[in-house]
Amino acid sequence: MIHPLSSVHPDAHIAETAEIGPFVTIDQDVVIGDGCWVGPHATIMNGSRIGKNCKIFPGSVISAVPQDLKYRGEETTVEIGDNTVIRECVTINKGTSSFGKTVIGNNCLLMAYSHVAHDCRLGNNVILVNYVGLAGEIEIGDFAYLGGMCGVHQFVKIGSHTMIQGGSMVGKDVPPFVLAGRDPLRFEGINVVGLRRRGFTEAIIEEIHEIYRFIYQRGLNTTQALEKIENELEGNGERDMIVAFVRNSQRGIIKGPFNDPDAGPVL
Repeated sequence: MIHPLSSVHPDAHIAETAEIGPFVTIDQDVVIGDGCWVGPHATIMNGSRIGKNCKIFPGSVISAVPQDLKYRGEETTVEIGDNTVIRECVTINKGTSSFGKTVIGNNCLLMAYSHVAHDCRLGNNVILVNYVGLAGEIEIGDFAYLGGMCGVHQFVKIGSHTMIQGGSMVGKDVPPFVLAGRDPLRFEGINVVGLRRRGFTEAIIEEIHEIYRFIYQRGLNTTQALEKIENELEGNGERDMIVAFVRNSQRGIIKGPFNDPDAGPVL
């Protein structure tokens, strides 16, 4: 159903079961899937590819041109998966020639006033709390949680199952499964509560603890830590994910915890 007070380009492809509220603007070269709801005053610009059962709240702008001086008008897209919720006044910019598209996965929640810049790639079940700002070409893994008002530097990678403290400035890569906080941003332990909620066993959680003890608590440099992890710990999906992430990091990973006697144990 399309409200008569909305402006919808005749070439837009909108599923019959989608609901478009009043005062919505939808451009050409837009695809909106079954069961979607688009609230009043949202703007869906060309290049938008929106999956099924998404909710887009008032004031959001999807697939605006990048805020990037190298963008030259090339045809690029924003691709949003199924069951994703985009709250009030969220802005998501389309890609550039660098990657060609900005990607938001399935079952994500982007809270009010968050911003996703060009060529970002977010996995499934990612949560951006209010006012999170992502610069261009950032990668975020599945089930990552970024607290309110986090600012993330261009090209940063954030691993799966991470949780980052609100108000953090993220300038280095954040490996999978960790809690990150303080200023400057530091490793603060394992996201134990999140992992338990997602069905990780206590044995697997302890293995993840042990991996990060090598990286952050045994006085080893990164190369030494990775070598010991691969030689001394049995291979599994979690170990291999962490090792690959750290080894492939271009910006370097966040530092270990402060030597603060009042902070208590990290692991």
